[in-house]
Amino acid sequence: MSFDTLGLSADLLRAISEQGYTEPTPIQRKAIPVVLEGKDVLAGAQTGTGKTAGFTLPLLQQLSVTPVNNGHNGRRPIRALVLTPTRELAAQVGDSVQTYGRHLPLQSAVVFGGVKINPQIAKLRRGVDILVATPGRLLDHANQKTLDLSQIEILVLDEADRMLDMGFIHDIRKIMAMLPDKNARQTLLFSATFSNEIKQLANRLLNSPELIEVARRNTTAETIAQRVHPVDKNRKRELLSHMIGTHNWRQVLVFTRTKHGANRLSQQLEKDGLTATAIHGNKSQGARTRALADFKNGKVRVLVATDIAARGLDIDQLPHVVNFELPNVPEDYVHRIGRTGRAGNEGEAISLVCVDELKLLRDIERLLKRELPNEVIEGYEPDPRIKAEPIQNGRNGKGRSQPRNQNRGRNQSRSSTKPSAEAPRKSRSNSSEENRSQAKPAHRHVKSGNSAVKRPSRPGRVREIPALLGGGFRDE
Repeated sequence: MSFDTLGLSADLLRAISEQGYTEPTPIQRKAIPVVLEGKDVLAGAQTGTGKTAGFTLPLLQQLSVTPVNNGHNGRRPIRALVLTPTRELAAQVGDSVQTYGRHLPLQSAVVFGGVKINPQIAKLRRGVDILVATPGRLLDHANQKTLDLSQIEILVLDEADRMLDMGFIHDIRKIMAMLPDKNARQTLLFSATFSNEIKQLANRLLNSPELIEVARRNTTAETIAQRVHPVDKNRKRELLSHMIGTHNWRQVLVFTRTKHGANRLSQQLEKDGLTATAIHGNKSQGARTRALADFKNGKVRVLVATDIAARGLDIDQLPHVVNFELPNVPEDYVHRIGRTGRAGNEGEAISLVCVDELKLLRDIERLLKRELPNEVIEGYEPDPRIKAEPIQNGRNGKGRSQPRNQNRGRNQSRSSTKPSAEAPRKSRSNSSEENRSQAKPAHRHVKSGNSAVKRPSRPGRVREIPALLGGGFRDE
């Protein structure tokens, strides 16, 4: 089957041909005709199989054949909204919209945190048909009244499961309240993994959606060779440097659990004589963009990343992905290794597993419904005398990222069900979707003689904290 059998316009077929594509992927073959029929869709496919084009192409087609009704201010209204969890994924989707829509009279914009907001405002004022956004920055614009979402015709939630993981559910609900009713718009949910929570979300947001899955849920591409190397925790870095040097790997994406761990590992690899850099939520958008560019063009041999990079990084023919530390959430394993073996290319995914991570490995294998090949490297045999210890995941020592509950006071217990007023939202030009962390408990100072005693604020009291704009998560 070729693209010209899917009902796409000549202008879109021309753009596809210019990119060198001739045959649609399975998810594109199934999704594009359904989207063109105007139906709501809940679609999933393995990472790297063309999900983005699966919604971008029919979205462009739908808007190009529908007349534009200018808003009350005389400029074109925003007619399609694509929500993504991370800046990198937003940028990737924005590039796809521009690439495939290059021969169409449609305007698009991408807005996300970590960069100045004024250039985004200027572009929105000129009028755009398609807006790609992260939830936090979109709400920044909405609060500044720099955009109007009342005429949205098509809504896309890309990597919706990741948005839930990152605590964006409350932001999504706010955004939904600004949109036309679900019966008056077309809604598409695309994701590489489907949880039961995602299907529950779909039931609330979608109108009789059509379910499209081209592979078993939570699977990895067959083109990825997966392997586990047992090794003691304190020898992981040594083994990693050994493998990179021995096999002369020129481009390696390495995942850690925490930002601090990513920085530390990249510095250690540099001392080993390997060009390396780190990318995570604490880095500015400019630093992240430069690090990714250096990695793609070969200036940097090793890119060390937290799970923020598991979504949206699209690197042509990336040969090697290494899990220096296993993720706490099994589904994140699928997204991490999905950076290799894309578009039918072969790739290799290696996991360095210490005794502390054996339960995480079992959880991953249970998700994949298979055991991963296990190989001990000579000279790096694990010491059987070492006992497993609890995994300390960053400062809070908890086992996985903790999404912020926006309906809770800053210092209310997680189990509390009493709703509290929500803090007003301020716009910040450097807000970051990935850094909307939980704040430390608020304190008030009470005089006791000549000293000040710190006591927690009363439960339920909500204070305005710019650092908590929007939903968020901590990968540290």
